[in-house]
Amino acid sequence: MKYQYQIRLTPEEAANQQKLMKAVSSHGGIASKDINYVKVLKRSIDARQKAIKINLKVDVYVNEDFTEEKIFLPDYQDVNNKEEVVIVGAGPAGLFAALRCIELGFKPIIIERGKDVRTRRRDLKALNIEHIVDEDSNYCFGEGGAGTYSDGKLYTRSKKRGDVDRILKLLVGFGATPEIMVDAHPHIGTNKLPAIIADIRERIIACGGEVLFETRLTDILIENNEVSGIKTLKGETIKAKKIILATGHSARDIFELLHRKNIKIEAKAFALGVRVEHPQELIDQIQYKCDSRGEFLPPSPYSIVKQIGGRGMYSFCMCPGGIIAPCATAPGEVVTNGWSPSKRDQPTANSGIVVELRLPDFKDSEKNPLAAMEFQKQIEQKAWLEGGSTQKVPAQRLVDFTQGKVSSNLPVTSYKPGVTSADLGKVFPNFIHKTLQEGFKEFNKSMRGFLTNEAVVHAPESRTSSPVRIPRDPYSFEHVQIKGLYPCGEGAGYAGGIISAAIDGERCAEKCVESLQSS
Repeated sequence: MKYQYQIRLTPEEAANQQKLMKAVSSHGGIASKDINYVKVLKRSIDARQKAIKINLKVDVYVNEDFTEEKIFLPDYQDVNNKEEVVIVGAGPAGLFAALRCIELGFKPIIIERGKDVRTRRRDLKALNIEHIVDEDSNYCFGEGGAGTYSDGKLYTRSKKRGDVDRILKLLVGFGATPEIMVDAHPHIGTNKLPAIIADIRERIIACGGEVLFETRLTDILIENNEVSGIKTLKGETIKAKKIILATGHSARDIFELLHRKNIKIEAKAFALGVRVEHPQELIDQIQYKCDSRGEFLPPSPYSIVKQIGGRGMYSFCMCPGGIIAPCATAPGEVVTNGWSPSKRDQPTANSGIVVELRLPDFKDSEKNPLAAMEFQKQIEQKAWLEGGSTQKVPAQRLVDFTQGKVSSNLPVTSYKPGVTSADLGKVFPNFIHKTLQEGFKEFNKSMRGFLTNEAVVHAPESRTSSPVRIPRDPYSFEHVQIKGLYPCGEGAGYAGGIISAAIDGERCAEKCVESLQSS
């Protein structure tokens, strides 16, 4: 027989199969000798009290053998000679759109402005060490998209948008650890995700799809308000009846292209702020309420939301045991983000701390659909100047930041290009600066010890989501104006992270194929 239980255990009990079986035996009133195996289905940490507990959902096999369920990939077809769908962008939205097209019997042609996932590393090294920004190959652009070298976080609140477990199973099928099916806040890790991305690409090619790297879209060809193809920077013209536009939240040239061609786009509100780094040990002490977290607990994350003067201020993309990365996509700007390796074993923790922005915050946002993007760009350019016109980031110690003091010195942080002591009030508009200053004081009320000069504020964290929405019909997913154009994923304003972008990619592919089949 197989039984299912919800059970709360100590971290040590949850980490040891024998102790887990003993606890389940006691909980369910089942003789230990009759329990053949306990499989953990879901796992989360409850650190609200001093005695930390692990919440588990388990299947208990009683007098029944356990066989690990294998996760199989779908039966992807040979689509070499099938009808084509052009997909712009090889991030999660584009890659999962391509896989779904193959599954449904259509040939995807992916064009990606950046390089393949491994070659891309050389450009990241040049950005970190030599401060050279390659506009097509960086932390945002290239195979796998922005999430590949920014941690591979898989947590999403967008469960109503589609089947999250399906995406997780596909990732496991392509080589991710099955633990992502279990943890409440799963992540793959920047050190492991590239191999998974490469395997997805190889499967697409093996099935007859095409992936064209270093191929930047420069024009969308339109006849009678319907797409007919695309042009690339190389001078190529690729015919297309259907185009899935999955270019990511930083593809400013695509937003500008659509605006020039009078293709409807809209300014979109987003959040903007800083990235703050603490010693991981300090975060563990605050969150776990202990001097040392011990061997059975992972490095602690945190999540805080506050209302400051009527605006939301919250933690974003928190990286336990992580590193702050330079994420500029053009010369003359500074952008930060964070990532963690799979073990989350670095000595520091970092998180974006961002302020909610609204359309009236952006000048002429009612008339200019690029107003939010231009606001974002101006702050990144100010950060570049305040950092010394390099990829060094302007920074302050946290208490100094709240007091408006330029820090007399700064510790070495995980941000490899380096930090420069600066007044961050010169980077941000006054309303953002003041909100952050007051907000950090409020944060400290929820996490005593958070407000410390051991922490360093890096500016800015500005690429939280797209500053533009590309409107589409809610039923057909086609652009509201251009037939055959499918705005997709985070860049179009319909996703926020790897999982939701992958789900949206699949849904766009399904709508695209449905239209082709009915025509």
